[in-house]
Amino acid sequence: MQNESSIRYILASQSPRRRELLEKLSIPFEVIPAKGKEFSDMKEPGDYAADLAFHKAYEVLERTKKEAQNGSDSRRTVIIGSDTIVVCGEEVLGKPSDEADAARMLRMLSGRTHQVYTGVALICAEAGREESSRFWEKTDVIFYELSEEEISAYIASGDPMDKAGAYGIQGIFAPYVKAISGDYNTVVGFPLARVYHELKEKGYYSLPL
Repeated sequence: MQNESSIRYILASQSPRRRELLEKLSIPFEVIPAKGKEFSDMKEPGDYAADLAFHKAYEVLERTKKEAQNGSDSRRTVIIGSDTIVVCGEEVLGKPSDEADAARMLRMLSGRTHQVYTGVALICAEAGREESSRFWEKTDVIFYELSEEEISAYIASGDPMDKAGAYGIQGIFAPYVKAISGDYNTVVGFPLARVYHELKEKGYYSLPL
């Protein structure tokens, strides 16, 4: 495996939650958020999330190519993109557009089971060559019933406005999560164990023994 110091690792996300989770791997990474509008025509939820993650990573790759052309950084580059969606019934829930949309989502999820999909894309670029892979994880989440007062108070905190499905399992909303089936970190927005094993399998990174 190549020495990690000769590899440039980039997280293509501005999410502080993803950053905190990736830090657990002791990877010396940079954060370069993707700036483009998120879009995918994939139909299956997992593929949809993974495709969004790929577009994030690829956008950042294009910017690093310009740096390489300028001679500022010629290292092997591994870019990690990630995106999370919430699915309730047939509806895909992204980040709420406003407080009314957040309230609508929370009412929909109240007392029900829904699915959280987090897609991840890895792009490795070196000497003009690129290779990429993408994958996703799914976790079922069950909420307790939410009263209108609880929904209003949570929205007033500001916490749901930057989160898919209008909630964050790791924050002040935690008391309303009845149970999960699957990987907790997938719901947070970054399936850390799967990411690590994919990096390790491809020879991009491994934890020191």
